[in-house]
Amino acid sequence: MLRITSYVGLRSKNFTKIIDPNIRCLATQAAVKNATEEKAKKNVAPKESQSFVMNIFRGELQTSQVFPFPEVLADDEIDTLKLLIDPIEKFFEEVNDPMKNDDNASIDEKTMQAMWDLGIFGLQVPQQYGGLGLTNTQYSRIVEICGYHDLGIGITLGSHQSIGFKGILLFGTPEQKQKYLPRVCNGEYAAFCLTEPSSGSDAGSIRSRAVKSADGSHYVLNGSKIWISNGGLADIMTVFAQVPIKDPETGETKDKVTGFIVERSFGGVTSGPPEQKMGIKCSNTAEIYFEDVKVPVENVINEEGQGFKVAMNILNNGRFGMAAALSGTMRYCIKKAVDHATQRVQFGHTIDQYGTIQEKLARMAMLHYVTESIAYTISGNMDNRSQDYHLEAAISKCFASEAAWWVCDEAIQVLGGMGYMKHAGLERVMRDLRVFRIFEGANDILRLFIALTGIQYAGSHLKELQKAFKNPTANLGLIFEEATKRATRAIGLTLTPNFTHLVHPTLQEHAVSCAKNIEAFGQCIESALVKYGKNIVEKQFILNRIAQATFDIYTMAAVLSRASASANKKVPSMEHELLMAETWCSEATRRINSNLKSVSSEEQLNVFSNLSKISKNMCDVGGCVQLNPLGF
Repeated sequence: MLRITSYVGLRSKNFTKIIDPNIRCLATQAAVKNATEEKAKKNVAPKESQSFVMNIFRGELQTSQVFPFPEVLADDEIDTLKLLIDPIEKFFEEVNDPMKNDDNASIDEKTMQAMWDLGIFGLQVPQQYGGLGLTNTQYSRIVEICGYHDLGIGITLGSHQSIGFKGILLFGTPEQKQKYLPRVCNGEYAAFCLTEPSSGSDAGSIRSRAVKSADGSHYVLNGSKIWISNGGLADIMTVFAQVPIKDPETGETKDKVTGFIVERSFGGVTSGPPEQKMGIKCSNTAEIYFEDVKVPVENVINEEGQGFKVAMNILNNGRFGMAAALSGTMRYCIKKAVDHATQRVQFGHTIDQYGTIQEKLARMAMLHYVTESIAYTISGNMDNRSQDYHLEAAISKCFASEAAWWVCDEAIQVLGGMGYMKHAGLERVMRDLRVFRIFEGANDILRLFIALTGIQYAGSHLKELQKAFKNPTANLGLIFEEATKRATRAIGLTLTPNFTHLVHPTLQEHAVSCAKNIEAFGQCIESALVKYGKNIVEKQFILNRIAQATFDIYTMAAVLSRASASANKKVPSMEHELLMAETWCSEATRRINSNLKSVSSEEQLNVFSNLSKISKNMCDVGGCVQLNPLGF
């Protein structure tokens, strides 16, 4: 009876405004603006997603993009990849000097030319346009090598192709592709120009402006962009600007973000000096200025007013590469730590014999294993033509950037004083790593994006139920199905999704735990929506805990899938992989339980309130509130 009463409560006012479609932050712009507005116009029911992460917000299990672990490369693609790895490894060992690049804050001409000669500036450009035509999975393996050796080089390459000309690759017309893709494979650098002084994470607030000429032949672009990777090098740029667009129905003119292909040769394009940065010093970062730049109308990407969609798709499409690169960086840090731990003798033993060091090494290994697993899961899904991977890609970026920082920090700790010295090679890596939690979507914003997008999906389901109650006779099936789920939960029966048949027998216990976590997570989301309604978008303390639980559930599934695949194939490392998967899942489950409890715990909610007050007090006085203990 209690559950039935709760279910009838779905008709309450809480669900009339589950998610407000007019939120201003980037997270909800991406979550709501991209999907909800168009569907509202067309009055179309929300599309059912194949995303594993999206579905857990409804407490549902969708395994198609996680199990089995993707194996997408054909024999000839594997052969191609093997042919590329050797010369690229030789380039990093014999030509590139990461310390020199860091000291000079630039990459010398000889090194740059060697990269062009290798063809790695056009890894994913189709062969018909002069590129290597690699799949996403092949690309992941190459950037993993870059991440192992030199993140500065990796950013130069990634800024060029992961985002620089990716808009042309994804949305370009045949004419745009024919004109520009051969050029970005043959010596002309590309850049992605979105960020402005007034618009960091709030991409919708850009001020650069492009106005169509009276004769309709071109746009006149004015504005500036900051912190643009390859900004001082780029010949071809993907630029986003506000365009005044007249609504044919209302006659009202509004500014809408539009993407353009801009060439430096158009005139009026200048760039500032290279920025002086903490890390990735050798990658060129500069401001770019546009003054009365004439951009031909045929250089619009997609169409007028679609710039936000274009920008978000470019970023979503490129994030998996960051996880792959950072898994390479973690391999480098782990190698340094293990080499030192197995050789350094203290108190009569090599330090790898001590539990403190063993725990550090083991946790480093698990974080790397998870990062690598999700990177190749996502790239495999993309190669299988999935369109539902944006939450997984965002998780991979957040998880990888934070895991790599932790792994590098612990590697330095294992090396002790030696790790702090420049010649050890880790202090440069630490400086390089710091920016990955900031750029291409700050992790703080991406966490909100993940939580709010998932909640929006869960909320659409509850809105569907609300509509069903308005005409119960016509919707008995839907109502009965949901009521059955809730009633069986209330009397102690379980409808927990089951995927034990998809994992190796030794991991079935953890598959059960993961499934229970998904069920509990779905109930937590529903309860939060009932409690807060549309105001959930303002509850960032809660949204961050929801996001963290999302990370743990997804990573559990990814390692269960990969370790099962390795065990089924009996690869030499299978026992080690099973051990890491078991350990990761055990600890992830504890973290999930803790985070879900914090969403509804009055004690924890009080802590959140106190944290908010402490922050406000600090901001009111401009720093620390209390005086020195001496009182002056």
